[in-house]
Amino acid sequence: MNILLAVFLFLIPFLLVLRRSRRIRTSKRTPPGSLGVPIIGQSLGLLRAMRANSAEKWLEARVRKYGPISKLSLFGKPTVFIHGQAANKFVFTSDDNTIANQQTQSIKMIMGERSLLELSGHDHKRVRDALVSFLKPESLKRYVEKMDEEVRKHLELQWEGKQQVKVLPLMKTLTFNIICSVLFGLERGKERDQFLTCFQEMIEGMWSVPINLPFTRYNRSLRASARIQSMLKDLLQKKRMELEKNAASPRQNLMTSLLGKLNEDDTQVMTEKEIIHNIKLVMVAGHDTSAVLITFIVRHLANDPSIYASVLQEQEEIAKNKLPGQTLTWEDLAKMKNTWRVAMETLRMVPPIFGGFRKALKDIEYEGYLIPKGWQIFWVTAMTHMDTNIFPEPSKFDPMRFENQASIPPYCFIPFGGGPRICPGYEFARIETLVAIHYLVTRFAWKLSADNGFSRDPMPVPTDGLPAQIWPRKLP
Repeated sequence: MNILLAVFLFLIPFLLVLRRSRRIRTSKRTPPGSLGVPIIGQSLGLLRAMRANSAEKWLEARVRKYGPISKLSLFGKPTVFIHGQAANKFVFTSDDNTIANQQTQSIKMIMGERSLLELSGHDHKRVRDALVSFLKPESLKRYVEKMDEEVRKHLELQWEGKQQVKVLPLMKTLTFNIICSVLFGLERGKERDQFLTCFQEMIEGMWSVPINLPFTRYNRSLRASARIQSMLKDLLQKKRMELEKNAASPRQNLMTSLLGKLNEDDTQVMTEKEIIHNIKLVMVAGHDTSAVLITFIVRHLANDPSIYASVLQEQEEIAKNKLPGQTLTWEDLAKMKNTWRVAMETLRMVPPIFGGFRKALKDIEYEGYLIPKGWQIFWVTAMTHMDTNIFPEPSKFDPMRFENQASIPPYCFIPFGGGPRICPGYEFARIETLVAIHYLVTRFAWKLSADNGFSRDPMPVPTDGLPAQIWPRKLP
């Protein structure tokens, strides 16, 4: 008995330590906040705030109430909202065993489950490498002339002889035409016009509550996505036959490039479904983001004469060294340093991409809280872009912030994401933006007819499409 008592007394401290450690492990709790009503959660509140251009304030109110990490429910899934430089680094650098790239259910269903937004690990690397081989600067150099031709044709048809335009709809038409020409060689005509109509319907419901009823935006977008997919499949078949007959080369456009990517055993690197889903992704990325960026540059140039004068001076220096009808070159784009700084500052203040989602693949401890396996992780671009500790006087438009980009802390300026998942279309967007701004400022002057701010749906949309009065400039 004395021996048993001694053993028991000896084990008590260990039992207490074990109990305490269990209590510590099980006391890890999910972040503060509420998941709200099932399926809907806080989705409608966020969407309303985005359309009122108050989404950042909506999130800041959450931060004041719950702190830097909180839980909510968005687009049908439990979600943890995190923000700041450390949060951005965590999102963009965590390995594929910890978190995976995952969008909302609406984006997944509209874009497709085999798009780069949904893939991880080896599949992500395989598909990304295939896209990057076409979208890298060395490859895109040969398409500057084609983009130049599309911009000049667009201005000739849509701007010349006009006294007033709505900038955003025209920029969306321009970027869509560039995509059709460069990415899959679809020339102007009825087929391209049908693509545009379906495409515009498809992207309307990408951020929406995933309730598939006939009267919802989500339903309309799903049906438009199915039509786009069918059209791309037919076009893919034509390109495959052209390649087989040597009537096209793998370098001709993105579609032929992806079809021409073969493994050592002559099988295609990407499946047909992957090619279609990722062409839809590149279409969305190259269409909306660039159109929004160009539109907001036009808006700012109209409101800031000194910035406008500096951009005009740089572009006129390039224009005066060109012969009539001569297109811009890769070397010309390299000289547009000030114009691209203006674009970067525009991206800082009005990032086209509001934020994004990741999925926790296992229970994660973050900032002392538990992010349960399967939950969404929600990050927001503008939270660091407008942080006074990172960008002094963040509401002031100052392109010189980007004169020395090395001075900007990493994972703080993230309009194109960061780390291994940075947007592969970054260079494509840079080229079409610089070419468009070059011809806009050298051929036209403008003033805004009205500037009543903008909303998000989910990208920034100026009120009434940014109407502007325009008149021709004399070429140097």
